[in-house]
Amino acid sequence: MKRIIIALVFFGEVALLSFGCVSTSRHAYQGTLPMQAPFAGLDTLCANDWWNRAPTGIINLKVPRDQVIAFGIYTVSNNTLKLSAQLFPLYPEETREVRLEIKEGGRWKEVQRRKANDIGWSVLFRVENWNSAENTFYRLRHGKKAIFEGLIREDPVDKEEITLAALSCNSNRDRGMRENYVRNINHQDPDLVFFAGDQSYDHTEHTAAWLKFGLQFREVFRNRPCIAIPDDHDIGQGNLWGEGGKKSNTPEGDDGGYYYHPEYVKMVERCQTAHLPDPYDPTPVEQGIGAYYTRLLWGGVDFAIIEDRKFKSGPKGKIPQQGPRPDHIRNPDYDPASIDLEGLTLLGNRQLLFLEDWGRQWEGVAMKAVLSQTGFCGGAHLHGSKDNRLHADLDSNGWPQTGRNKALSAIRAANAVHIAGDQHLATVLQHGIEAYGDGPWAFVVPAIVNNYYSRWWQPLEEELADSPLLHNPLPWTGNFTDGFHNKITMHAYANPDSPSNGAGYGLIRFNKPNKTVTFECWPRNADVTAPGARQFTGWPITIKLQDNHGSK
Repeated sequence: MKRIIIALVFFGEVALLSFGCVSTSRHAYQGTLPMQAPFAGLDTLCANDWWNRAPTGIINLKVPRDQVIAFGIYTVSNNTLKLSAQLFPLYPEETREVRLEIKEGGRWKEVQRRKANDIGWSVLFRVENWNSAENTFYRLRHGKKAIFEGLIREDPVDKEEITLAALSCNSNRDRGMRENYVRNINHQDPDLVFFAGDQSYDHTEHTAAWLKFGLQFREVFRNRPCIAIPDDHDIGQGNLWGEGGKKSNTPEGDDGGYYYHPEYVKMVERCQTAHLPDPYDPTPVEQGIGAYYTRLLWGGVDFAIIEDRKFKSGPKGKIPQQGPRPDHIRNPDYDPASIDLEGLTLLGNRQLLFLEDWGRQWEGVAMKAVLSQTGFCGGAHLHGSKDNRLHADLDSNGWPQTGRNKALSAIRAANAVHIAGDQHLATVLQHGIEAYGDGPWAFVVPAIVNNYYSRWWQPLEEELADSPLLHNPLPWTGNFTDGFHNKITMHAYANPDSPSNGAGYGLIRFNKPNKTVTFECWPRNADVTAPGARQFTGWPITIKLQDNHGSK
């Protein structure tokens, strides 16, 4: 009986794949590959003769051929739909053509055909003159049987409250599905979703990990617009100081730039960001790496999507080293001014000009928010473990301080709030530029999975002396300076001591009539469909935009 089952599976695969003589482990293809990857040792599970690779612990790549479309991900802006289809790897004989269909009058109508890129297996559809005033069902098709369906939502411009779900840091320490997140977010039904970075932690195998991420979260973004931006782990580095796209000479990247092949970096950005609205300025940086920073106006809320890593200076060789690593300062007696040197960059002039221009545009806009990868201060004291106290972490956007203050001034001028991820520690704080409370509010959302490099907010006793505590259920709230002497007022934090280990997600509610923003922070193990579901201690927090920029 066992042999009969094996034979049936074997012949079933041959009939399904239509490839003639195919073994269960190797595809018998003798011709020239349609496309050779321009890099070696990267994305090996999905590039070139991918079918000859051993099974991976990330995801099964040899799916039935009616399942080769893993997911679609989209945004709509300025009456233009941009939708990326993500495919599983295709065999050489299979067509690369993918079709986009929409439902009109109860019938499916094909609107475009596009070819997938063998490097990353994504394909972009762009449909102009899109009718944003109504819901439209779409489906992606490949071959005769592969289909992925979803909903392009109407622009919720008439809703009084627009909600954004925000997530970050999908660690591969947990390969499981994300059922709790999917259930909770779909029940809360946000108008759009934001993934702030580190969707992938498998540094040199982005496509396989991105496919895994898609299977975990596609039921969240199948039926609503989704913003995704890559961070350091996505492009294969533990930290990233992009320094205008230059080549880094070290895997740590602390000398500035990108360590891996630029075509690999471009592949990552193509898969994760091609569906975003057109870039404000698409001029490539060094090595031909693109730029995707842009704006998305949805439901009357104007989102600036920035790249806070791409132009930032690397610390190695540019500032006095104050610890065992160029990016970690362990000397509490150092002078913060000694590392805020002329010529160091954070957002770069291009993005500062974008933020200034964006901040002046108010047609059809009720409220504004800036979305980025990480926060504009050092918002954690303990890194990785409770015995690893850092005075300052140069991976954060608290450094360089002059660049940080320029960025916050542009955000303040737009009266925008700031939302980010990366830090593995949820915080809500108000920045100070010249004085406490004169800058914008910021919400750094928790990690999706937080059993990798957790962080704690735990100031020393001497740091509490001049900190007037707020009426808050949490200790250690109030006015502080971070390790760069940046002024911050801490309102809430979710240390990884809870049953969920500090893992969870953020939900941000933009109330347009009242001009208020409410920050919600939900633990991973919460069930929002059950009575009495509770957020992390200290949340929710509601702010008035009139208090968002220090005006009295």
